[in-house]
Amino acid sequence: MSHPPSKTIYPEQPSDKDGQRNKEGLGELPAAFAPLNLPPPEEYFQRKVALISGITGQDGSYLTEFLLEKGYTVHGIIRRSSSFNTGRLHHLYEDQHERPNKFHLHYGDLTDSTALVFLMARILPTEVYNLGAQSHVKVSFSLAEYTADVDAIGTLRLLDAIRTCGLTKHCRFYQASTSELYGLVQEVPQSETTPFYPRSPYGVAKLYAYWITVNYREAYGMYAVNGILFNHESPRRGRTFVTRKITRAVAEIYEKKQACLWLGNLDAQRDWGHANDYIEGMWLMLQGQGLKPEEPPTDFVLATGETHPVREFVEKAFGVVGIKLAWSGSGLDEEARDVNTGKVVVKIDPQYFRPAEVELLLGNPAKAERMLGWKRKVNFEDLVKEMVEADLTAVRNFVEDQN
Repeated sequence: MSHPPSKTIYPEQPSDKDGQRNKEGLGELPAAFAPLNLPPPEEYFQRKVALISGITGQDGSYLTEFLLEKGYTVHGIIRRSSSFNTGRLHHLYEDQHERPNKFHLHYGDLTDSTALVFLMARILPTEVYNLGAQSHVKVSFSLAEYTADVDAIGTLRLLDAIRTCGLTKHCRFYQASTSELYGLVQEVPQSETTPFYPRSPYGVAKLYAYWITVNYREAYGMYAVNGILFNHESPRRGRTFVTRKITRAVAEIYEKKQACLWLGNLDAQRDWGHANDYIEGMWLMLQGQGLKPEEPPTDFVLATGETHPVREFVEKAFGVVGIKLAWSGSGLDEEARDVNTGKVVVKIDPQYFRPAEVELLLGNPAKAERMLGWKRKVNFEDLVKEMVEADLTAVRNFVEDQN
């Protein structure tokens, strides 16, 4: 029995008669909820309007600065909170009553489809950057259902909001994927073709987000890409993440405001870069850089191509303030002493170990370097130095940041 060739019916191309099956036997696909009188995509994209979820985070704040400098109007989605959660954006915000500018914040949530559709229809973005997530890997074991709702289904809600508003051909979508997809790594280094094996609820949720982005790209012709970013840090990193936890503790130990740094797995190895370097790569992915006009969008790994154990990060951080460490013991009894004072400044606490550990992450950024012309600028030593010095300044000035 022969089958007719399949044909994708986009919302912009509804079937001939509402409620009936089209001539090729496919069921009717839902049309946009409100027909929009939009100009052709080429003209529409000249508006340069970005919508960012997760705008209050490390990457969101750097991306906002980057896009404003390029002349974009930037809209950000923020969650309602009883405490201020916009500390990383204070230097950019202006009271819109007094000094209107191109930066706007809106209440919303990746768990609220209605809010996302409303914002999408109101803002009509040309680019959407989905950076929002419950992004702490260890916490995802305690909040597995919430992590799935935000990180996995939240991505689906954003993609569906774009389709619902009839912006399938008028909006480009960036999904913040993660090196945690690789988990129990199947090859070293990891590239765009390396099989995934996530080892946490966070990684599994992000795996769904990755594949639903690919699926919507292939099913509906959307310009949707995944940026598989390896670990990227900065002074704006949250203090519950291991790199920032280390640099803040080093500053406080040096200033005699903290006695000891407690950590988990010292031997886990990560590919660490500077967050500000990775922002440009996100943007380049949505510009069609390196693609021929007829080629579909594609996914990219951003990484440094180097890997370092947590132990080395600790040693480099203490080295910035002139403290040399001497290690002793093993396992949970391992500790590090300040060579000059003999005081124990690093100890192990089993509560910081993950139920399923990711031992080694090392990215291969060759595709991004070749097609996007992207390459990291800040090396490992300079990254650690910048973070420690920023925390020293904060500690000395009694700055209790909200990160």
